[in-house]
Amino acid sequence: MGIITSVITFKGKVGNMIAYERNGKTCLRTVPETVRQTANTRRSAKWFGAASRKGALIRSALAPDLDILCDGHAVNRLNSTIVTAGRNNHAALKGFRFNGHTGIEKFFPEMPVFSQDGKLHIPAQKLQGFGDAVRMEVKLIATRIDFTTRSVTGMDADVLHIDLEQPFTGADLTVNVPGKGTLLVTLQVRTFLKDGVSYDRRLNAAEIIAVEEVVTPEVVAPKSRPNKRQPHASLVTKPTINGQDPVPRE
Repeated sequence: MGIITSVITFKGKVGNMIAYERNGKTCLRTVPETVRQTANTRRSAKWFGAASRKGALIRSALAPDLDILCDGHAVNRLNSTIVTAGRNNHAALKGFRFNGHTGIEKFFPEMPVFSQDGKLHIPAQKLQGFGDAVRMEVKLIATRIDFTTRSVTGMDADVLHIDLEQPFTGADLTVNVPGKGTLLVTLQVRTFLKDGVSYDRRLNAAEIIAVEEVVTPEVVAPKSRPNKRQPHASLVTKPTINGQDPVPRE
């Protein structure tokens, strides 16, 4: 791997050379003459492509409501999370940070609690340590995605503004997104200075705090009722002993 240090740089393929960016530097490598793929590598490549498409769907679904700037590695980190989790393990998305530099715990010593009824409870606590910030915006974002049809089936959001110069007595946020698909609940926090929003990446966060699947209730077949009807009188057979009627006849 070579590194281009000249003023003029390029990206992409030129002849048998490929230029690409890595960690802010333009690197150079040659195109391999042959590429050997086994059955395992082909399966891995296919799964990585599927994971990349799922990651792109998640990002596009959240884009209308997400206000912070993601870090430069968010795409790769999200794809890696999906690949590592395996197929249809959406629960592994819980805890993913769109800004890898800061998590929600930075802002809340006592973490907010999200319940299945769509309510986020933020306990009363002392909020401090945000530099010159005077206000905090807390945004609860709920996005329901049907990964089978690759469609967004619903969205909802609730916003809370907290005055950091006043004691915080707790608050609740609520979202409601019924329907089919996987519900991703994201909590976003932004801080504001006196003259506007802070762009310090250490003071802005967005994290998936809950993942809920729609569970289809199992249909239980009704139990068959025993036949309580008595046999017809003409079908009743009298017991016999040695082929004769046990009751003597007169």
